[in-house]
Amino acid sequence: MSTGYQINDQEGLYYLTFQVVDWIDIFIRQIYRDIVIDSLKYAIENKGLEIFAYVIMSNHVHLIAQSNNGQLSAAVRDIKKFTSKRIVDTIQTIPESRSVWMLNLFGFNARQHSRNKICQVWTHENHAVYLYSPKFIKEKIDYLHNNPVRSGIVEKPEDYLYSSARSYAGLDCILEVTDVGLPWRTV
Repeated sequence: MSTGYQINDQEGLYYLTFQVVDWIDIFIRQIYRDIVIDSLKYAIENKGLEIFAYVIMSNHVHLIAQSNNGQLSAAVRDIKKFTSKRIVDTIQTIPESRSVWMLNLFGFNARQHSRNKICQVWTHENHAVYLYSPKFIKEKIDYLHNNPVRSGIVEKPEDYLYSSARSYAGLDCILEVTDVGLPWRTV
């Protein structure tokens, strides 16, 4: 197991990336993005998770988060486990044009690791980067919020609905976040 991007301080502030296996563009559909949002809301209300910034892209999620109860790894594990199960169940129950292809890839990835039995939606890594200074925090918030702009999805970060950039710009947001109290701007 890699030691480069682990959550060592369970109460620390981290920049996290959850990547879908094989970069499958699952979050192009709202129903799957909403599964992630619902799980994050649950973790905030019940698992001590505090989220300062987020963005859900087509095949990955970025968060800036910490745990109020010293269990950040457990919260991340539970989010990924719950969303994986809900995503697979949803693929199997709704009309999904890519269901066979996605389930085959999720199954193939599961067979590559002893931790999984049937399907693996997320990679095992969380690319956890400890945020140790206001400058580094601001850099990661800017990177995260500008991800949809760099991808050509929107012109301004706050125009992307599945991002905390809306909250930082004073607009309604799908998922309420804790403001880090640093200046933020639109590029």
